Amino acid sequence: MKNIKAQFLLDPEVVYLNHGSFGACPQPIFDSFQHWQRELEREPVQFITKTAVKALEDAKRALAPYIGCRPEDFFFTQNPTAAVNQIVRSLDLGPGDEVLTTNHEYGAMDRTWRFYALKKGYRYVQQDIPLPVQSKEQILDAFWKGLTPNTRAVFISHMTSATALIFPVQEICEKAKELGLICIIDGAHVPGHIPLDIALLQPDYYTGTLHKWMLAPKGSSFLYVAKQHQAALDPLIVSWGYESEMPSGNTFLDYNEIQGTRDISAFLCTPAVLHFLQENQWADVSRRCKETIRQHYPEFCDLLHTRPICPLTDEFLGQMCSIPIQTPNPVALKETLWEQHKIEIPIMKRGNDYLLRISMQGYNSEADLARLRAALLDIRQHTDLLA
Repeated sequence: MKNIKAQFLLDPEVVYLNHGSFGACPQPIFDSFQHWQRELEREPVQFITKTAVKALEDAKRALAPYIGCRPEDFFFTQNPTAAVNQIVRSLDLGPGDEVLTTNHEYGAMDRTWRFYALKKGYRYVQQDIPLPVQSKEQILDAFWKGLTPNTRAVFISHMTSATALIFPVQEICEKAKELGLICIIDGAHVPGHIPLDIALLQPDYYTGTLHKWMLAPKGSSFLYVAKQHQAALDPLIVSWGYESEMPSGNTFLDYNEIQGTRDISAFLCTPAVLHFLQENQWADVSRRCKETIRQHYPEFCDLLHTRPICPLTDEFLGQMCSIPIQTPNPVALKETLWEQHKIEIPIMKRGNDYLLRISMQGYNSEADLARLRAALLDIRQHTDLLA
């Protein structure tokens, strides 16, 4: 196997333990990204009207089996926030209706739902999933306690951002279907991280990123829409695909893929992304990272005088873990880790609590975790930023 860390463009002086936020792109994939950008500039008209159309089809055919759905049932989008905005704008919800979610969702998604709930008059119900999580059944029981006769849709993360927990979305999708509820899944952290089979899950909507754990360039995500909802999904941008002069036969894709002038190079290098993952045996890399997280999570909990927020199994944890911390100034703590120790790591907020979230990717090592431990000990000894 090649030297993984050497293939990434990350600053070698920085301990980068924050892959979960924006990902990181290795050189071979970035080369493909720049290849498509150069092809665009060599002959913009021919590229946009012909070359990119064919390359986009190739990218979708390559990605479809990896995420477990048909190419005609999804389109690329810049990020899951854009995808969820499009879904929420299209839903037929109004006064008296409720959307059931959790208090573990990504902040941008919460803001999107609250914005449209205020405009349309429905309720966005954030059901408490208490920590520590003890079992899958506990999560399901807590979640469905928020169900009422007014619930019309459920929205939930497949893997949460702040708490880095894998949620039982298979069971939630199944029950939502039984109840006749629309099921919307935010899988931002899933592709390339934990197994994904959309056909098995059968959600109504599923969005995920390629630019996080799949290592694609920034701005590459997708939105899957079940066949029965495609006609009701309004395009986020109305452009040439509406009343198309050259319809493809798939109105859903015409509306959402023909968006005028834009750089879709991040989408087009998807085959290069999948080639990199296969060539570098990324399933094995990911497995080792998950084992490292489970091994070292208790050590950091001991160091920070806290306890894990879930059982240390692959049912709840992937390549990230979040550790509760006591700090009077989370912003200062994060900046101290960066400015004095050159460690890039987030301090996540959930309600009134804070968590230190560690991401492990193939370029990380035991030495990175040792640097983090030493930094936290130094901060505790010389500052009042850690209780």
